[in-house]
This record gives sequence, structure tokens and C-alpha cells, in this order.
Amino acid sequence: MVVDGRVPRALALSPDGRWIAYVVAPAGRSGDHPISELWVAAADGSEPPRRLTSGESNEAGPRWAADSLTVYFLADRAERGTAQVCRAGLFDGVVETITSWPGGVSAHLPLTDPDLVVVIAASAENDAQVSPHRLRLLDVRSGQLRTPDAFGDRHVVEVVERPGDGMLAVLTWSTPEVDPGLLEPGLHLLDPVSGTAQDLGPAAADASSPVWWPTEDGWHLAYLAKTPPFLVGGRAVLEVAVPVGEHRSVTAGTTVCPIGLVQVDTGPPLVLVADGLDTAIHRLDPAGHHLVEISRIKGHATSLTTNRTGETVAAVVSTSYEPANVHAGPVSGPLTRLTNLRPELGDVRWGVQRRLSYKASDGLDVDGLLILPPGRSGPFPLVTLVHGGPYDRHADRLQLGWDPSGQWLAAAGYAVFLPNPRGSMGHGHDFAVRVAGAVGLEEWTDICAGIDRLIADGVADPDRLGIGGWSHGGFMAAWAVGQTDRFKAAVMGAGISDWEMLAETGEEGRFEAALSGSNGRQSPISYAGEVRTPVLILHGENDTNVPVSQAELFHRALRGYGVEQEYVVYPGEKHAIRGRGHQLDVLRRTRDWFDRWLE
Repeated sequence: MVVDGRVPRALALSPDGRWIAYVVAPAGRSGDHPISELWVAAADGSEPPRRLTSGESNEAGPRWAADSLTVYFLADRAERGTAQVCRAGLFDGVVETITSWPGGVSAHLPLTDPDLVVVIAASAENDAQVSPHRLRLLDVRSGQLRTPDAFGDRHVVEVVERPGDGMLAVLTWSTPEVDPGLLEPGLHLLDPVSGTAQDLGPAAADASSPVWWPTEDGWHLAYLAKTPPFLVGGRAVLEVAVPVGEHRSVTAGTTVCPIGLVQVDTGPPLVLVADGLDTAIHRLDPAGHHLVEISRIKGHATSLTTNRTGETVAAVVSTSYEPANVHAGPVSGPLTRLTNLRPELGDVRWGVQRRLSYKASDGLDVDGLLILPPGRSGPFPLVTLVHGGPYDRHADRLQLGWDPSGQWLAAAGYAVFLPNPRGSMGHGHDFAVRVAGAVGLEEWTDICAGIDRLIADGVADPDRLGIGGWSHGGFMAAWAVGQTDRFKAAVMGAGISDWEMLAETGEEGRFEAALSGSNGRQSPISYAGEVRTPVLILHGENDTNVPVSQAELFHRALRGYGVEQEYVVYPGEKHAIRGRGHQLDVLRRTRDWFDRWLE
């Protein structure tokens, strides 16, 4: 039920606001290549959702034509693992592949001109994974592709069309490599008719999601990026006047965190923000160049999309006991659920999920979630699950996933604590940047304060405590067992054991260096000799974010000190575990580990 659950993503609302195209895929991948389906739903719920494609390939990135009658998308229908641009008729159901580019296509955008589609792809004669991707213009009538000689050797990442005149804003990296590509983005203008381009200067690090913004003094561009001048501390919305202007933040000083930016052709862009344990829709205010809240969404929302006018929106929403589904409605709310992708969960008796708020040791306000086993009374064995990032959060959504999750453990009799310590998303830049150069320090004491409160409240049995997490959560688990022996078991999933080595070998090295500071004092490997807690170490073989050498190093150190441990490497997996069988193994092995040591 966990790994076969169907999950919606990549929503696209038609320009006329009547239809939502979206992708549905199982959580776990069976076979060598993922399988997904393209669906469409009436935004007003007047018709049941219907499938547009057969589900025999991997579909992604639906984009509507300007007439709202055709959906363009990427799919590997002709050759598995190689995506091409396809299109499907909304009403006739005819699906056709319209490119056959060697190496595949990475992104696309149908333009207002019905005969033109932007195609982003590497050079045909080079490896698509290492060659810079170029912007190309496809004439859908003739099938001809032309490549404007506009950006030199820069790597094209995203493109967006300006309403009215068809001018393109193009986001590029200096190189296809994440580091330094993410650190050296640029914004450009491109006239698709003449092929002439203009450079708008460097953008802030980790720039993404460019959108056009009409204001009283002319056109502006807005985009998401790391909050300048930091490489950690979360994202901001930045804007720049076109063609010349300063790139400046419009979210400075806010206590929310932007997670999505959506163009509105006739007005200011919409901004999806993380706000504590919930989500909200804001609008950029042209008068004051700041955010104005429009509506709130209880729980977790992603993939916000809107129509030309910004009056109708759709998003993927999950709440405490409801899995992710497609919701839509007026931008002022409320949103109505349009899909029921996991009816098999309807009869599950969930653990009781509660919101927590408490004070850290220095008085900082911190939040999180607590899940109690259904139908039982405490005190309970308590497992603390730390999220990744650290710029991420435990939102008040259904906590059911492979990595592992709160409801999975609650069903086995555990109370589960899901903390959002400093460094997390949802409380603004100042809250998030507190971990810069200091991972494992005050964020660790924030977590301890929550555990202490749950013990004092009679929820947790102090003699049966466990801790675990994935990515940064895996780091925190490894860090915890080197700082205290209060935990009887730990799970280190794709975790960091040596920050200095990660800064040299990980694909986001300079971001990792900004988190850890100038030395490795916050590295769990420095405290391996203090570990007495049994540790389960899990890692993907082909992880480029946190290389498997991090797990190997910690495994060897614990073995050398005689610490009880188990070390598992998942063949072919990257940072997130995608294979269905491997996800099942993570779930079962993790719960068995806690059962063994916390009974």
C-alpha cells in the first residue's frame, strides 16, 4: 500500500482555466524504467478525471497549447529512457511523438504561435548528460528545428514566454554540472523571430522558475533563488526590471518560505509559500513589491498552477489523514478535491497526528508533529524522524512514505516525533539560516528539547528511544549517536559522516561547505569512538548528492570500534530510493531494526 500508491505531480492548468493536465505514477518503480500516465480533469469537477495515455512509458512535464485543446508533454514512448516531445488532443485522444532528437529532450514549451514549440536538448553528437543543453525552436508543421546562436556555451535550463509579444526569458547555467552551474546562473532575453538575444546579467545562486511580471513601470522578471548572499538559509523571490535593473529580493524579512512561483499573464505572479505546518497562496504586490496573502491551504501543497488570469488555481494537496490528490478552485479558496488516487487507504486506522509547538533551550519557537499509535496508551517507545535538507519540513500531511514514515511506524506501536528544528522551512530566512556553518549544534538541541518534553508529558518511554532519517536526517541520526547514548537504535539513511569529504565529492560541494563551515568538527565521524548505539546504515549505490563513501566511512569506523551495526547498499539507486523492491526493503528493515532494539 505504501510503495504501490499512486501519486500525482506536474500539474498544468489550461490557459482558459477549464482543464488540469497532470501525471500519475506509483511511488515505487518496477523494472528498469519508471512508468507514469498523463491524465486530465475538469477544474470545476463537472466531469470525472480521464487518462490520456496508456501508461506504457514515462510521461512528464505537461504543457498546454495556447488554445487549451492540446497537451504537449515529454515521454520515452519510442525508446525507453530517452524522452521526446509528444502531444495529445484533449478530446480526440490522439497521441503523437513530434521529435526524434538523439539523446532525448530535457524540457519544452509550446508558444502562443501555434506552430512553434521551444525544445531544450543537448547537441545531437554529444552525451546529453554532460553536453550543454541548447534552446531550439521546433516548427510543428514541418518538423524542422532551428537553434539560435544566442548563449554561447551556456547550459539552457528554463524558458518562459512574455504575454503579448512572445519575447522569451531564458535561464542558463555556466555549465551542466550542478557545481558550479547552480552558482553561476544567468538570465537572458531572446526574440524567437529574429534570434537576437540580450543578457540580463547574473542571477542569484540556484535560480529557477522565472516568470514575467507586468507592473506600472514596465515588464519585470521574478524568479526563485537562494536568499542572497547566502548559499544556505532557504529561498527568496527576486525580481528585476527588464531590460536593465537590479536583482533584488521581495521576500526579505518575511516569516514564510516561497516554494513555488507561477506566472499570471494579466497580473502579478502567484507565490506558493510554506507557512509553519501549512501552506498558503500569496501574490506579489506591484505597489510595494512584497507578498500579500490570498488564501490558506491546510497541510501540504505543491505543484501550484493557474490560468491566464490567475482566477483559478490547482495544486497537489495532502492533509493529516488524506494522501496527495489534485485539488482546484478559485484562487481565494477553498480548493476542492478532484481525484481519489488511493481509495485503498480509506479503511486504514491511522495513528493520531497532533501538531506540536514548543520552546527551544534558547527560547526560539519550534514546531513539529507527533503521531501516536492507534488504539493504545502510553508511554510509548518513541522514534524521532528528522527530515532532510536541512531546508525542508514536516508539514501537516499524511506521513506515509518509503523513507520510512510516521504512520508506518505508528502502526507497529511506536510514537513518532517529527521535529522542525532551526534550519527548517516554514519560518522565513532568519530561522533557516541559523544552521549556516553550524549543523548539528543548536538544531540538535532543538530536537532534544522536543524529546524531553514528550518524556515529561508521559508520551515517551525514556528507556526506549530511537532516531532516524534520510539525507540530512541521516546525518542527524549519525550525529546523535556520537553525542549521547540515550538512543537504543538509530537509522542513518543516505547520511553524511564527513562534511569535509562531502564538500569535495558531493555534487553540491559549495552548498555543503556553507552548511558545515570551515572545518569538520560537526562531522559524525569525529565522534565514532563515542558511539554505543546500534546503527542501521542505508545508502544508494549511485548517490551523487551524498556519495556512498559517506556510509562506507561510518560503517568501517563503527566496525572498528565494535559497534553493533548493519550496512546495506541498494544497487543502482541514487539519493532517493526509487525501486519498488528496495523501498519495501527500507520499510521492513527499518521497522525490524527498531523492533529488535526498542522492544
